[in-house]
Amino acid sequence: MRSTTPPTHHLVLAGGGHSHALVLRTWAMARARGNSRSGPPAHALITLVSRSSSALYSGMVPGLIAGLYAREACSIDLRRLCAQAGVSFVCAEITGLDLTRQELQLAGRPPLRWDRLSLDVGAVSAPAPARCGGDGRGDGCGRDIAIKPLEPFLGWCDAQDSSSAALAVLGGGAAGLEVALALRRRFGPGRSLAIEPRPTGLQLGSAAANRCGERLLAAAGIRIGAAEPETQRVLCTGSRAPAWLAAAGLATDPASGRVWTESSLQVEGQTAIFASGDCGLIRTAPRPPSGVWAVRAAPVLATNLRRSLSPAGTPLRRWRPQRQALRLLGAGPGNTAGHKAAQPRAVAFWGPLAVGPSRWLWRWKAHLDQRFMDGFEDVAAMGQAGQSAIAMPCRGCAAKLPAAPLSRALARLAGLAGGQSGGIATAQTAEDAVIIAAAADGSRLLQSLDGFPALVDDPWLNGRLTTLHACSDLWACGGRVESAQALVTLPRAADSLQEDLLLQTLAGVRSVLDDLGAELLGGHTLQQLQAGEGLSLALCVNGSTPACRFWAKGGLRAGDALILTRPIGTGVLFAAAMAGGAGASWIDQALTVMQQSQAVLVEQLAAHGCTACTDITGFGLLGHLGEMLAAGELTVELDGEAIAVLPGVWALLADGFSSSLAPSNRQALGWLECGLVRFRPPAQQPELLKELLIDPQTCGPLLAALPAERAAAALGELRASGFEQAAVIGRVLAR
Repeated sequence: MRSTTPPTHHLVLAGGGHSHALVLRTWAMARARGNSRSGPPAHALITLVSRSSSALYSGMVPGLIAGLYAREACSIDLRRLCAQAGVSFVCAEITGLDLTRQELQLAGRPPLRWDRLSLDVGAVSAPAPARCGGDGRGDGCGRDIAIKPLEPFLGWCDAQDSSSAALAVLGGGAAGLEVALALRRRFGPGRSLAIEPRPTGLQLGSAAANRCGERLLAAAGIRIGAAEPETQRVLCTGSRAPAWLAAAGLATDPASGRVWTESSLQVEGQTAIFASGDCGLIRTAPRPPSGVWAVRAAPVLATNLRRSLSPAGTPLRRWRPQRQALRLLGAGPGNTAGHKAAQPRAVAFWGPLAVGPSRWLWRWKAHLDQRFMDGFEDVAAMGQAGQSAIAMPCRGCAAKLPAAPLSRALARLAGLAGGQSGGIATAQTAEDAVIIAAAADGSRLLQSLDGFPALVDDPWLNGRLTTLHACSDLWACGGRVESAQALVTLPRAADSLQEDLLLQTLAGVRSVLDDLGAELLGGHTLQQLQAGEGLSLALCVNGSTPACRFWAKGGLRAGDALILTRPIGTGVLFAAAMAGGAGASWIDQALTVMQQSQAVLVEQLAAHGCTACTDITGFGLLGHLGEMLAAGELTVELDGEAIAVLPGVWALLADGFSSSLAPSNRQALGWLECGLVRFRPPAQQPELLKELLIDPQTCGPLLAALPAERAAAALGELRASGFEQAAVIGRVLAR
């Protein structure tokens, strides 16, 4: 439920580390319980910026490397967590910080202005010593892979196997030990594996811990000592905070680059900035970078972010972290034989004490890790239990008016004009774009209008998606986009926040138009009447077609092949996302597809004799195919197996998820019932295919008809242009 109080400040959470994830969980739990006192700060627009939509829980990463866990089991879905906490999510790479302008700089898009900023941006692996003629950056031999950031390292792991080259872990701390043992379990005894600590040996915190580590390595067949020159090395050499923190002028520790903070987690000399996790360091109580400290700092951070936006004089909490923490480390199999089947073990280090390895310590560690992850699922369960029995209306193109009332209204309008339409087409016969003029050379000027409530909370991304969606109307007619005007309706908020929302939205629009060589001519702005109502965007797009080219929907011919340019399923995916039921990777993959411009396809389809085309949007594949059939005496046979589907769609349809526009789209099933559209069902149940065919799409594919003998060549060009899932999904037959 959105706040009914217009926001006056912008709180930006930079980075998706453990502290921020737990702050969001705290706020989400409070919102689900209706507890405003411990929920997100009132009067604030809150945005989380992260380079990934999911965050890996560090305590389970060694088990993930070892193959004991699936990646999904260790991942926190940040996008879903933000939705539960009432926080906007922006997926972007942070590149810098401007303290004077109070702006967070992002790659490839405008900066975000903030009134309060919280930093939990993690760390990267520290450089390795110079070696093989290198310069100390760890790449002297070109064979080193850093453990942080984790995503590239995990990708590297997936590309390896037990027969790959000899491997060494550089670093003798707790991380180096866990990673070495995890790699042994993953690759088995057939791959040469060593650990290369400092000359002084392992650095596990105590003599007892070091001796325990040596026994574990010996039992796993991992040699301790310098690796051979040609050995590929994994860098577990400690970590450093991102260099842009110091470059921005923040007070940082020279050795680690971590930001110095007060015990309140405020950055020294910056009352509006907080730092925690691996990038923050309390000067009076420094602690090593560890998920343990990040987790324990979260309650203080959540409280102080709220208090910093409260009336002046509200004191901040102070955090005094304990001097040492219990460390439970996964210790791998007991021996190298049968490494995959051996039950995992763990060791416990506390001060000078070292216990293990033992199986019960592993079970305890696994229980604690799972309890931590279950806390995020509890939030989801509470949110679903608190939802209204009435389904939330979908956003994006699924928010459009259903076909039935639209058709009836247009028919009545034509009746008021004495049977003359007055230039207004019905929903069944309307083209994707209208011809507003014809030039002397035979070219035609086109115009179309499209828009909807924001599909995503990120205003820049929403501007980009809406523009691509609107432009597809002209592409579906064989035209190019030359200019656009925008109508932006902003939520009620302080002037400075509305300014930033408008900037981000229009920059997202420009990210599409600039690539097309098109111009943003201007537009109009409005603001919502009530607080809590969100952003919406509409665009009037203008363009032209060459002489003798205008792809009408009714241009189908018997014998034509039907090409669908990319997968469908966005309606059910985003409906499920609103209910917390869509996986993070599913939404990520859908957004990647949706952001791909289809402008390049127009000339390719024209070169292969395209006869008719439309874009698949709110009425779904079957509804828009019906519009193409309405003008002629033809039938269509669809191949259900050939229709490309976005990841996760079949599973969500099977679970009963659907867009709020899908029920009204079911009238298009009449095309199946009367036999004008027939289909060969895929491996999935036929009823699931029917639900897919009526699923409303945002930034959907083009559906193009062209001579069957030219379909194979056209597909080759489309796929070479990056549309690998383009496919012939049917053929047109005489009725």
